[in-house]
Amino acid sequence: MKKKKMLRGIGVLILCLVLLPITALAAEEGAEVEYIPSMYATFWALVPPVVAIVLALITKEVYSSLFIGILVGGLFYSGFSFEGTLTHIFNGGFVAVLSDGYNVGILIFLVILGAMVSLMNRAGGSAAFGHYAKEKIKTRAGAQLATVALGVLIFIDDYFNCLTVGSVMKPVTDEHKVSRAKLAYLIDATAAPVCIIAPISSWAAAVSGFVEGEDGFSIFIRAIPYNFYAILTIIMMISIVLMKVDFGSMKTHEANALKGDLFSTGQAASGQEQETVNRKGKVIDLLIPIALLIISCVIGMIYTGGFFDGAGFVEAFSNSDASVGLALGSICAMILTIIIYLIRRVLSFTDCMKCLPDGFKAMVPAILILTFAWTLKAMTDSLGAAVFVADAVQKSAGGFMNFLPAIIFLVACFLAFSTGTSWGTFGILIPIVVNVFMNTNPQLMIISISACMAGAVCGDHCSPISDTTIMASAGAQCDHVNHVSTQLPYVIVVAVISFVTYIVAGFAQSPWISLPVGIVLLLAVLAVIKSRSEGNAQA
Repeated sequence: MKKKKMLRGIGVLILCLVLLPITALAAEEGAEVEYIPSMYATFWALVPPVVAIVLALITKEVYSSLFIGILVGGLFYSGFSFEGTLTHIFNGGFVAVLSDGYNVGILIFLVILGAMVSLMNRAGGSAAFGHYAKEKIKTRAGAQLATVALGVLIFIDDYFNCLTVGSVMKPVTDEHKVSRAKLAYLIDATAAPVCIIAPISSWAAAVSGFVEGEDGFSIFIRAIPYNFYAILTIIMMISIVLMKVDFGSMKTHEANALKGDLFSTGQAASGQEQETVNRKGKVIDLLIPIALLIISCVIGMIYTGGFFDGAGFVEAFSNSDASVGLALGSICAMILTIIIYLIRRVLSFTDCMKCLPDGFKAMVPAILILTFAWTLKAMTDSLGAAVFVADAVQKSAGGFMNFLPAIIFLVACFLAFSTGTSWGTFGILIPIVVNVFMNTNPQLMIISISACMAGAVCGDHCSPISDTTIMASAGAQCDHVNHVSTQLPYVIVVAVISFVTYIVAGFAQSPWISLPVGIVLLLAVLAVIKSRSEGNAQA
C-alpha cells in the first residue's frame, strides 16, 4: 500500500515537473507585451513607401511596385525572418485589410458602381443622353460646359464619373469639334477633384476612415473650403472655356480639332472597339439610375447614423458609417434600376445579370490598387512610420509650423504622382497630420488634412500610372500619352497657385481670406497667358 502511494506521489511529481515549463510559458505568453520590431519608429520605417515610390517612377507600374514595398515592410517588421515576413504580410496585411468591415464596404461599393455603369451603357441610357444633348447644345463652349456640369453632377465616385461622362459626352464634343485630349482633361478634372469635396462619395468614406481618433466625417466637411486644388481646378475649367484660352500642347490639339482632326494623330486611338447602342434606351435610363444612386446613398448614410432612430439629419451624417451607408445605398439603387429596366423592357433579366461580372471586371484594377495601398499602409503602421514622422515634425518644425500645410501639399503631390493612387497617399499622410496637430492646433490640422487631400488629388490627376487618369483616357477614347502631356501644364498652373494659397492659409487660417487670394491669382495668370497668346498670334 505504501509502495502504491509512493509510486502515485512520484507520478504526480513527474507530471508537475512536465507541466511546469508549459504553465510558465503560457503565463509568459499571457503577460507578453505586444511585439515591437527593432526598426519601429525609426528612419527605416519610411523605407517601404519610398521603395514603392522609386520603383513606380522607374517601372511606371504600380502593382509590382506596391507589392515590393509591402515585402520590404514585412522583412523589416520580422527582422528578415522568412516565416515572420510571410505571416505578417498576409495575416497582418492582406488578410487583415480585406477582413476589415469598413474596407469591405468600400470594395462592395466599387463593384456595384461598375455594375451600374455597365447597366446604363447596355440599356442605352448613356448614348440616348448624348444624342439628346447633341440636339440641345449649339456651341463649342456649351459642349465643354455641359461636360463639366455632368462631371460635377456625378460626384459619387471618380471611376463612376470617368466611365460615364466620356460615353455620354463624346457625341456632343465631337459634333462641336472639341479635341479628345480636351474631353479627357475635362473628364479627369471633374473626377477626383469633385469627389474629394463631395461629402457623399467613396472618397469621403475613405478619408473619414483614415482620420483615426477623431470624427472623420466632420473633419472632412470642415476641410472642404481649404481644398484649394479641387476648388481651383473647377474654376480653371470654367475659366478656360469662357475665356477661350488654351496653352501648351493642348492648344495644338484644339487647333487641329477645329480642322477636323480630333485626335491630333490622324486617326482614332488604337484598340477602341465600336460600341453597340441599345436603340430602346432613353434619357431617363441614365437620369433615373443616377438619381436613385444619389438618393439611396444619402438615405443609406443617414440610416447608419441613426436618423431613423431619432437623430437629426446633420447629426446622422456626422455619426454615419460611410462605408456601410454607401454599400447599402448603391445595392438598393442597383436593384431598383434592374426592376425599372425590366418593367420598361429595355433589358432582359439575362442581360442585367451579365452586367454584374462586367462591372466587377471594370473595377478589378481599382480594387487591386486599393488592396495593395491598404496593405502598404498596414506595413508602415506596424513599423511606426507615423510615430517617427510625427516626432520629427514636432521636434524640427518650430517656427515653420505655419508653412507645414504648403509642405504637406508638395509631399502629397509627390507621393500620389509616384504611386498613381490618392488613397494610398491619404493612408500614409493623414494619420501623421492628425498626430502632429491633434493636441496643438486643431484649425491647422484641418488645413493640413485638406492640403494632404488636395496634394494627393493633384499628384493623382497628372500621374501617368494613375487608374483615374487611365480611365479618363479610355472614357474619352484618347491616346493616353496625349492626355497626360496635354493636361500636365494645366495641372501645374493650379498646383503652383494652390501651393501659394496654402502658405497664405497657414498664416491666415481662414478660407475667406486664402481662397479669394487663390482665385484672383488663377484668373490673373490665365489673363496673362491669354494676352501673351493673342500677342504671339498677331505677331
